[in-house]
Amino acid sequence: MSPKRIEPFIPLLSLLFALVAGSLIIVASGSDPLAVWQKMLRSTVSSGYGSGQVLFRATTLIFTGLAVALPFKVRLFNIGGEGQLLMGAFAAALCGIALPAGTPALVAIPVLMLAAMAAGGAWGLLAGWLKVSYGVNEVISTIMLNFIALGLVGYLLTNYFAVPSTVHTPEIISGGILPGFDQLFGLNWHSPANLSLFIAFSVTAGAAILLYRSRYGYAMIASGLNPDAARHAGIATDRHILGAMALGGAMAGLGAANLVLGYKHWYEAGLTSGVGFIGIAVALLAGSNPVWIIVSALLFAWLDYGGLAVNTMVPKDIFMMVQAIAILSIISFPALFKTGLKRG
Repeated sequence: MSPKRIEPFIPLLSLLFALVAGSLIIVASGSDPLAVWQKMLRSTVSSGYGSGQVLFRATTLIFTGLAVALPFKVRLFNIGGEGQLLMGAFAAALCGIALPAGTPALVAIPVLMLAAMAAGGAWGLLAGWLKVSYGVNEVISTIMLNFIALGLVGYLLTNYFAVPSTVHTPEIISGGILPGFDQLFGLNWHSPANLSLFIAFSVTAGAAILLYRSRYGYAMIASGLNPDAARHAGIATDRHILGAMALGGAMAGLGAANLVLGYKHWYEAGLTSGVGFIGIAVALLAGSNPVWIIVSALLFAWLDYGGLAVNTMVPKDIFMMVQAIAILSIISFPALFKTGLKRG
């Protein structure tokens, strides 16, 4: 079988390899892998609270996965989802404090989401501008911008916006709060899953249409595949670099809809910790395809919460290793198959 025919199955093969490797690690830790996986399923799929936790975690991962996937179509590696989400969450919280108390939900919610997208998009655009103007590698700039965002937001929160004796801002206005699934559907899950999941689905569909059904998306992909040929064809590649980084940042910032509008209803220190980096893994496993990002996000969310649910049986770190093995497999399998076929 040629490498081209194997390529579509690499994510599945990588996942299976990671699950087998995880099972062997569980055996090495002295536990029964079958019992562990069964308990993970019971604690998530068979439990309303567990299912809600998985959906809640997957929601933010869809946004941060898109933050990586869209720039990757222009061959840009956006490592800045963490900082972009941080800026978006903080901006949404401040906007939610600033709006008049009686602002209706139909106005407040879109305004807060636009504020989050604008802040995250501006942070991503800054990395794109550094690349276009000065040739700064986006991997380096986005990593550094993560640290700058963390320091800037931490300073502003501590010195100006935190409620006294706390590490969080005041609560946003009631009109800016997204209803949870319990309220929407009359459930009794008592989980933080909320309406932002459907916003994530809608944004994912929009991203797929943009990439595969629009002239702009065609030009984006062409700019990534062969920048020189794209320039000769009249495509402004620099503009697409800026646009892709801004779009990626806006997607990460929109994760505030889940964390601030739907969950905490304020910004607090540590609210976004690590989610942006897991979004990189989500996008890689999905092959940067917006539709598959939903599946990938659900899988990583299941491993994340499921690892907590079986923490009394095995350390949660094992499931972090499963995630890492899956990503390493995706990166290395194409080269391994190619080498093996050449030798054969």
